[in-house]
Amino acid sequence: MENEVSDFSNMFSILPMTQRFVLKPGETYEGSVTVVNPADAKEDFEYKVTVTPYSVVGSEYAADLATKTNLSKMVDWITIEEPTGKLKPNEARDVNFKIAVPEDAAGGGQYATIAVSSAAQGIEGNGVTVNNIFEMASIIYAQVEGEINHEGEIKENLIPGYTATAPIKTSIQLTNWGNVHEDATIVTKATNMFTGEVIWPREGESGKTNEIVMPGTDHYISEEIDNLPLLGMVHVEQTVYYLGMSSVEAVNVLICPIWFLLLVIVTIGAIIATIVRMVIKHRRKKAEITM
Repeated sequence: MENEVSDFSNMFSILPMTQRFVLKPGETYEGSVTVVNPADAKEDFEYKVTVTPYSVVGSEYAADLATKTNLSKMVDWITIEEPTGKLKPNEARDVNFKIAVPEDAAGGGQYATIAVSSAAQGIEGNGVTVNNIFEMASIIYAQVEGEINHEGEIKENLIPGYTATAPIKTSIQLTNWGNVHEDATIVTKATNMFTGEVIWPREGESGKTNEIVMPGTDHYISEEIDNLPLLGMVHVEQTVYYLGMSSVEAVNVLICPIWFLLLVIVTIGAIIATIVRMVIKHRRKKAEITM
């Protein structure tokens, strides 16, 4: 008989995915996350709630939930009221937590997650047991009152002048030299230069992207613009707002598939070759008449 494996195609979820707090040393704060077992779940969901550090690795911000730093001391300040539980399908529950800020907490950013994981699902076979654990996390961005440094710059705001295929990929790089997270807003718009049609953002969308830049990091962001014509010119304008600064970039982008570009080159080459042959032939005839 084959072993049954739990179906996690309808995964649990948690809300909210991010939370923000402004903390005062010596004060205690309350918060919560909501754990949801979806209506189409096939079984009860057993969960466990823990607190992990939160930091980022590299300029593209891979999440690190294991390494504790001076910016994740908040892990030791948080307690979970009921760290385990079970939910039936279509059931949700609030998991409450408290943040007790020490009197000597330094001003600046502090970061942690409230991580919700499934109970280990044992899958046995050939004498080996494999435990599948699924985890989601709500990131806490906290600012402790005190000495706060807001420093950084917009290092890069670039739009390519050519693309062979969709999407157009823009490039933004932001730096944060301060000791607390900062907010950035990116506004992107694209217009078909031949028809005047606004092709980005799509109807009903704002074209705005909000990003958080962690302290002591460079953050690389790539915006992608699709819904493009197969061939043509698109005017792209991108504005970055960050730390009271703004950067505006506007570029006319040529959209031209490689095969079409090669076809144009071959066609132009053929025309030039034909003209050269005609010129040579004409000179030969002229030389014969002269003789």
